[in-house]
Amino acid sequence: MTTLQTEWTARELLETDAVVEPLYAGGVRCHGGFDEAGAYVSPRTKNRLPAIAAWQQQRADEFGTPLLDIPLSTWPENYPNVKQAKFLLEEGVADPIIATLTRIGTVEGFGAMIRYSMIPDWQRCFDEDVRGTALAHLDKGLFEAHARDEAGYGDEGGHKQMWFAARDVAFDNPVSEDQSQIMLQRMGLVRTGAGGSAKAVVPEPLFPDIDPDLEMLLVRMTSLLLIEISAFHVFAWAEEVLADTDLVGGEGEAARLVSYVRADETPHVEYLKTVLSEMRDRTFVGQSGRTYPGTEVVGRIWDRAKADSLGVRREQNMALTVREVEHALAGHARGGEILAQFHALAS
Repeated sequence: MTTLQTEWTARELLETDAVVEPLYAGGVRCHGGFDEAGAYVSPRTKNRLPAIAAWQQQRADEFGTPLLDIPLSTWPENYPNVKQAKFLLEEGVADPIIATLTRIGTVEGFGAMIRYSMIPDWQRCFDEDVRGTALAHLDKGLFEAHARDEAGYGDEGGHKQMWFAARDVAFDNPVSEDQSQIMLQRMGLVRTGAGGSAKAVVPEPLFPDIDPDLEMLLVRMTSLLLIEISAFHVFAWAEEVLADTDLVGGEGEAARLVSYVRADETPHVEYLKTVLSEMRDRTFVGQSGRTYPGTEVVGRIWDRAKADSLGVRREQNMALTVREVEHALAGHARGGEILAQFHALAS
């Protein structure tokens, strides 16, 4: 067993290393900052990173299994790809890229909702001891740190504000608040009236005997991990596109902001992989008292989430992007030609 510290308070997991210069993005004081050497320092990682490392080591020592993961190389790249995005910008069609950055920033803001997750009685849900695990710390700092990273906290901006700032510096404040709302309504990300937007589809439970709050949380974390993993392709795409000073403004500042977000996301991926691995390695206890191997429970939920992410969700996101391109080209003198070339550059 590891001799590293595995019990932490929420206050400790939310602690940030001291910085000598704060980060400002779009005139907003954001989380993190820069050390004496000018290197970016992610927020709330002073104890969170060593805690995650300790939980991973403890799990490996106890169970001897590999960490649940999926190689980034097996995940499809961003759509539109870099060539498609740069082609649109070269043709003076920036609106689809602006819409993509607006959508990313908005979705990042939704990350604040993770702090409201229903947390079951962990020890009743598992046959083995869960003390000193990442699992036992989800509601003791991990979820709260994730929420603050994504949506900001108090007067301090987070990834939502950083993505919007990257968009604004690259394209010279391209949209007003009203225009942003219209754009988000078109993409189905905000309510459009009394009827509201479509409700999220809740998948049928795979294990009716297991605490429904636990399965719902497991489904949410699995989907979130796959989103976080695929997001690294988004970061690479955005950094390359926004670093091209011939196509966007800001002298590379937008790409640098994205690189800071990418650094902040690393602990999100690591703690989610750790928690899911801790669950997979244990034995679930159903409400009837029946037990279920964690490999079966986590495995089936993982396989369904992966198929959904690579299937219907990816198809929906690609269709959304195409609609935005078609919307931007409506009435364009060379709209058909540009759209055909856009499709030809697809991976």
